Amino acid sequence: MATGRGSTGPTKRDRREEARETARRMREEEAKKAKRRKIVVQSSVIVGVIAVLAIIGVVIFTTVGTGGGAAANPKNMASGGIVLTAPDKAVSTPAIKSGAQPTPTKMELDGKTAHIQIWLDYQCPYCDQFETTNDDQIKQWLSDGSATLEIHPVAILDSAQNQQYSTRAGAAASCVANSEPSKFWDINSALFAKQPDEQTGTGLTNSEILSIFKDAGVDSKAVTDCVNKQTFADFVTNMTSDATKNSQLKNPTSGGFGTPTVFVNGERYQGGFTDAAQFAAFKDAAVKDAGSGKTITFPTSN
Repeated sequence: MATGRGSTGPTKRDRREEARETARRMREEEAKKAKRRKIVVQSSVIVGVIAVLAIIGVVIFTTVGTGGGAAANPKNMASGGIVLTAPDKAVSTPAIKSGAQPTPTKMELDGKTAHIQIWLDYQCPYCDQFETTNDDQIKQWLSDGSATLEIHPVAILDSAQNQQYSTRAGAAASCVANSEPSKFWDINSALFAKQPDEQTGTGLTNSEILSIFKDAGVDSKAVTDCVNKQTFADFVTNMTSDATKNSQLKNPTSGGFGTPTVFVNGERYQGGFTDAAQFAAFKDAAVKDAGSGKTITFPTSN
């Protein structure tokens, strides 16, 4: 009688087929695992790409969409305003670096020079009154060296009706400060001479502003392109925001910021806008009050 495994267990052929079947099942399982790993890796890559694109989108919005730190800034306006030492001469300064703050002007007090600073809006009728009243005497003071003049264009009176004229005019003036600073006095006076009515006017177009500039002696491709592109519109917006938040520039009576805001040697002028003699007397008193032999910086706070 036969004994042992051969008589009742699987044959050699059966064992070979079983091994093949086991190997097949292992290959299929490994293929399924590999497929699952591939899907997981692809999903991770897609999620990663979406995350990167989201970050890029945030960066672009922050840098470009808000207009803040990325704003183009004009040369010769490091304080946010342009400083004239004569009717045809401006102090040269580099542009404010992107994202940086303006640098307040340092004024050397000598007991005889009036450092006049004006924050103005080209749509503001009171600014026009102050300009019209004091234009001749300020020009004379600049010419004889008894004064410097720092002009800060801001935009308080923008509206849909005037097509954001305050900002556009301020930006246009900044174009001149950037490219032809020696002509700033002339275009500043010319803009007020052609000021549109605040209540009924629709603001001057860029073309009309450029025509005023041309009549004042400014007619270059650089300025034309700058005005039409409104290159420095964000600069004016940012400087307006700074001015309205600055505690030293707020009117002590109203508690707010308005235009024109005028200082001489760091002292606020609170007299009438249509009295040249009153402003001249104030200028002389401010020079005396400030004394000499020291340097002041104004404004110094935000």
